[in-house]
Amino acid sequence: MSGPVLVIELAEPVPPVSIQRLRELLVRSSSHFAEKRVGEYDLNIHAESLGIAETGGMDGRRPVMVSLMGPGIGDENIFEAEHADEVDQKPLIGFTPTHAVDVIAFCNRPVDHIVTALLTAAVMDVIGGVANAELREDQVPIVTDLPGIIATMTDPWPAAYGSAEFLRAWARQPGFRLLK
Repeated sequence: MSGPVLVIELAEPVPPVSIQRLRELLVRSSSHFAEKRVGEYDLNIHAESLGIAETGGMDGRRPVMVSLMGPGIGDENIFEAEHADEVDQKPLIGFTPTHAVDVIAFCNRPVDHIVTALLTAAVMDVIGGVANAELREDQVPIVTDLPGIIATMTDPWPAAYGSAEFLRAWARQPGFRLLK
């Protein structure tokens, strides 16, 4: 079963030193770490490493993939395909993304939604960027007043753009759940 996905939009390529710091963060936070290529990591993240104490009775090791992509790293075709149907993001976030990081959970339990949000925030602490989160329509009013929100939109689909602070604040909301 696939789980939630968050995208970190980036204005420029990630420098090698930041990729190394990202790798170090992921190694420290994981019980399983496999580097498929530079910038693409298959992990079992320790929920506790992200400050998550309640796992709903699930194993605290949650399977996740972190994948950096864009020109010069990763699959450019995937980056282009994922951004082909996006609205013009420059008016919303101040730049047109040239690169992105996908944070993909492989399970869909409530803990996986929190792990995805908090891991994305931790990755943003290292490499920067703006989180792009698709929303359900009923979530728009919930996220609008959270700290770290940069923009929301409802057309052509509901989405929020925000900082790591936004993701952490949203993950603390009762009934928090990402859109798959």
